Amino acid sequence: MTADSALIVIDLQVDFCPGGLLAVAGGDEIVPLVNALQGEHASVILTQDWHPADHASFAANHPGAEPFSLTEAPYGPQVLWPVHCVQGTPGAAFHPDLATDRADLVIRKGFRPAIDSYSAFFENDHETPTGLAGYLRERGIADLTFCGLATDFCVRWSAVDAARLGFRAAVRMDACRAIDLDGSLAQAIEEMRAAGVTLIEG
Repeated sequence: MTADSALIVIDLQVDFCPGGLLAVAGGDEIVPLVNALQGEHASVILTQDWHPADHASFAANHPGAEPFSLTEAPYGPQVLWPVHCVQGTPGAAFHPDLATDRADLVIRKGFRPAIDSYSAFFENDHETPTGLAGYLRERGIADLTFCGLATDFCVRWSAVDAARLGFRAAVRMDACRAIDLDGSLAQAIEEMRAAGVTLIEG
């Protein structure tokens, strides 16, 4: 363990686990490993999807739109998701078995009604920062390991942004699970490797 290392746990929330509103297959299986990995890092940071009920990324807020269809947002293509992780609901809570006591910081994202946020660093316009990069730099943390849900969306975007911002970025693939929507997992792996992210199988 080095003093400049952080484990960043992405969206390990009830709605993304089996039985949740946007369940990722096997999402709950990674919880014990994620808990164990926390002891290998000097810092632990959690992210939490935190949507208002009228969020623009919900298919239910677009009359006639089907979940998982695409729409064109002002910032580019946007997947329309089932309603999930609505602020204050049980589904937005962290998985009950996730150890949260070691977390130094919880970054909530996706709370702006008009814009989605996959990355822990930026909203989906790639311009509006969450503040995480500044927090890490002020604390002298440069070595980041990502895990959580889902590999091909929020983990991918977070890791790629981290690498582009100059952090050392790695993804523990065994401590993630993917949605794999129309080949999105293979695309995510290719994009992460191209960005210089280290993929660790465990």
